[in-house]
Amino acid sequence: MGHSSARAVTEGVALAPKNRKKLQWFPILNTLFLITAALLCVLPLIHIIALSFSSSPAAAAGYVKLWPVDFTLASYKYTASREAFWQSMLVSLERIAVGTPMNLFLTIIAAYPLSKEAGSFRFRMVYAWIFFITMLFHGGLIPWYVTIRQYHLLDSIWALVLPGAVPVFSVVLLLNFFREVPKELEEAAVMDGASHWTTLWRIYVPISKPALATLALFSMVEHWNSWFDGLLLMNNPGHYPLQSYLQTIVIQQNLANMTRDELLNLALISDRTLKASQIFLGSLPIIMAYPFLQKHFVKGIVLGSVKG
Repeated sequence: MGHSSARAVTEGVALAPKNRKKLQWFPILNTLFLITAALLCVLPLIHIIALSFSSSPAAAAGYVKLWPVDFTLASYKYTASREAFWQSMLVSLERIAVGTPMNLFLTIIAAYPLSKEAGSFRFRMVYAWIFFITMLFHGGLIPWYVTIRQYHLLDSIWALVLPGAVPVFSVVLLLNFFREVPKELEEAAVMDGASHWTTLWRIYVPISKPALATLALFSMVEHWNSWFDGLLLMNNPGHYPLQSYLQTIVIQQNLANMTRDELLNLALISDRTLKASQIFLGSLPIIMAYPFLQKHFVKGIVLGSVKG
């Protein structure tokens, strides 16, 4: 037994350097994979930016790759002269300004009671299943549209923000985050005479800033990227959010809303460079907002998705 044990220890010591060498390859391969994934995300955007600053002949000939050819601002000047583009951007900004605070407020007041134990909130599981079922089943497009029409919300900003006012996925993340808050903090607040409302806004919300920043980013991106509901619920093209407007220009190529002068100017500009400039301008606000929320993103998504 002693001889075999010594032999096993010797073999383990001999194999240890080889295992360490294998483990050293993982960070390298992982780094290469992440760099490749990042390039696959960034390079198309760089190509769009280069295309938007290139001349019409260069874009039409396919010469533009990752750097502008025959640099020009003609597409941006034309986009800036379009009132419909800026009107749709204002609608999208209004949608974010109204929808994001509404999403956060309703998420907070829904997640707080659902984070309690069954002894503190008797019908917690009933309400939790009601929320969860909405993630699996949907009434359908026609009932959804009829409901919004019956409430006289069509062609208004409320048609864009009220149907998705309570994002259930965000509620699930935040209630798990609330469960990680030490119970001693709430017990101390109760002993001092604090109500549930005071405990929520004075204790839970201030220490949940990473999770709330993550949910705010989710909400902003969701509102900014939504286009289908704008096409269905807005009867007046002047009320389209930006993504709905870009969908009609870039995908459907609906030029019916353009004036005669705008059509003449469009004939002098490449369709590809014009689309590229509008796509980049449409992405710019979210690109600018993301760095301010990114530092909270990883911490918020991890703490809100794992319950110890």
